[in-house]
Amino acid sequence: MSVVKIYARVLGLLRPQARLVCILIIANLTLAVAQFAEPILFGRIIDLMTRAQLPGRKLTWDELIPLVSAWAGFGLFSIGGAILVGLNADRLAHRRRLAVMSEFFTHALRLPLTFHTNAHSGRLLKIMLDGAGAMFGLWLSFFRENCASFVALFILLPMTVFINWRLGGLLIALVIIFYIVTSFVLRRTEALQDQVERFNSSLAEHALDTLGNIPVVQSFTRIDHETKILKKIIDDVLSAQIPVLSWWALVVVASRASATLTILAIFLLGARLHMQGQASIGEIVTFMNFATLLIGRLEQVVGFVNVLFMQAAKIQDFFDVLDTKPAISDSPHAYDAGRLKGDVVFENVSFSYDGRRQALEDVSFSAKAGQTIALVGATGSGKSTTLSLLHRIYDPSIGVVKIDGVDIREFTLHSLRRNIGVVFQEPMLFARTIEENLRIGNPDASDQEMTRALELAQASEFVAHQSDGTATKVGEHGRRLSGGERQRLSIARALLKNPPILIFDEATSALDATTEQQIQKALEAATKGRTTFVIAHRLATIKNADYILVFDKGKIIESGVFDALIAKNDHFAKLAAAQFIIDPNKK
Repeated sequence: MSVVKIYARVLGLLRPQARLVCILIIANLTLAVAQFAEPILFGRIIDLMTRAQLPGRKLTWDELIPLVSAWAGFGLFSIGGAILVGLNADRLAHRRRLAVMSEFFTHALRLPLTFHTNAHSGRLLKIMLDGAGAMFGLWLSFFRENCASFVALFILLPMTVFINWRLGGLLIALVIIFYIVTSFVLRRTEALQDQVERFNSSLAEHALDTLGNIPVVQSFTRIDHETKILKKIIDDVLSAQIPVLSWWALVVVASRASATLTILAIFLLGARLHMQGQASIGEIVTFMNFATLLIGRLEQVVGFVNVLFMQAAKIQDFFDVLDTKPAISDSPHAYDAGRLKGDVVFENVSFSYDGRRQALEDVSFSAKAGQTIALVGATGSGKSTTLSLLHRIYDPSIGVVKIDGVDIREFTLHSLRRNIGVVFQEPMLFARTIEENLRIGNPDASDQEMTRALELAQASEFVAHQSDGTATKVGEHGRRLSGGERQRLSIARALLKNPPILIFDEATSALDATTEQQIQKALEAATKGRTTFVIAHRLATIKNADYILVFDKGKIIESGVFDALIAKNDHFAKLAAAQFIIDPNKK
């Protein structure tokens, strides 16, 4: 997207405040006219005073006061109007900055896991803050300076030819030359600035990645190494940024030099025209004031273009995320699922992440409401992918997933996921209180319901020992808690949701043997009446499952109850023998 298109889109984001925007634009137009009127009136005053020097002429206050009053009036109007425009522009820019940040945040939360898997969280945060901040600056400068500058340069400047076409033509020619120089610099530095932003993003990613893994950095004595990498990125940023700054310094120098050259050119041409009787002294003074005014406007425009150019990559990144379409969304005819019973069917389901290699191939099975289905197999065999399709993290490439006999794509995403509780292998706790983490499962839960969920997850005891009970903050990613404590809170959060379908993705992997046994008993009670899917590597935890699906390379290669699978003495039996659940020598 070109810089001009980016700027047009940034201004387009002001549409929700269209009434105020129109008022500010009209105010800027009025201010530009008032500022342009001042040199004209001053020139008329000079001409009036000059004519008074002729023999037989005498200057009177009756002639002078109307022009001086109008001149002073326009000046005072310009000052007052600029203050009012600035105040309202500030408020508008702040409101829209926060609004677009909210829009970005909400949109990012709706993007699929495939997007977030490839996008660093630190980079997303940087894009949101930098992009919104850059747009805030552009909105503010547009209403405070640039709108009036554009009016002066593109509307009022051409009108100077009606005052004196020779002097007006010289001003227009100088502006065109300045535009050519600025465009040349833009073309030379555009690619370099893109590179600068890529390095800045790398800087943010590396810093956040390192700060998020401080225990590892300190334990493996990597402080010097990580610092060295950061300094290398900083050097890359500077190497790319300095040439850009040099080019724009040249433009700034040119704009300053043009101030002197323009005024000198206007004076010399004006003097020549005056000698030939083609320009009055007042017109010369008027155009010298025009030149001073337009040079100031040009410097504002150059500063603005420089800022826009420097911020364009940040804003482009912001729009790139905003333009990313969620791969999973509601169909036009989707409806609320209500509370589902929990009958689940996979019919000939295949799925591929990249369109080349199948992650799942022709997977079919069914689970009746209230049953517990276990999924086992080696890492990467397709277990987690299968259950990701159930709560529509992805959609099948081929086949259909049904709940209660309905294709889940017929339900709204919100209502489908409301019916499914997930306990992830990684607990994923927020840096908030225990209560706030639990209420993510059910914001309206009563204290009694929270207490019951903690009891079922065997978490009541350790929560009671916390300094502030459920008001205790767990730290970033729950780091103030042990792995087992985090997982038990994650289980309690899912139970508090009270869904008809539960998914446990290696939910007991971080627990010690004693706690795991306690939770297994608790989960048996908690999962009664719910359709439950359990991904497990420890086969001892799924002995009581109603049905076991054995996965290998994206396919179901065995299925049945625990004892029947052991008796088959095939793939599942080998897994059980490897975990010493059965005697490997027993046939």
